[in-house]
Amino acid sequence: MSIVKEFKDFASRGNVVDLAVGVIIGAAFGKIVTSLVNDIIMPPLGMLLSGIDFKDLKYVLKPAVGKTPETAINYGLFINNIIDFVIVAFCIFLIVKGVNSLRKEEAAAPAPDPAPTKEETLLTEIRDLLAKK
Repeated sequence: MSIVKEFKDFASRGNVVDLAVGVIIGAAFGKIVTSLVNDIIMPPLGMLLSGIDFKDLKYVLKPAVGKTPETAINYGLFINNIIDFVIVAFCIFLIVKGVNSLRKEEAAAPAPDPAPTKEETLLTEIRDLLAKK
């Protein structure tokens, strides 16, 4: 089998397409959550904390000298990213929980027991007769 045909078979599988759609939607969802954190959650939180803007929180290791930029640890941006992660993780948790509850409902509904066919009934009778002998 040629490598082109193998790649075509791989790429045309349903799981690969589903994964690609999931990654694209996940990236868009990440942008929405980042905007939610940066534009809606952090400003009131900063206001409650005496007007602190988390983006500006940093520990300067070496101040800027001339054209050389400062070297700093931007822990405020890290806090923003942690909040982003927590929100995304919680949303994914809710989605997975919803999907799992739907699957449990499907699995809990037992399939109706079909009536035995004539062959099954005959074989059962033969088995019972052989067991008596």
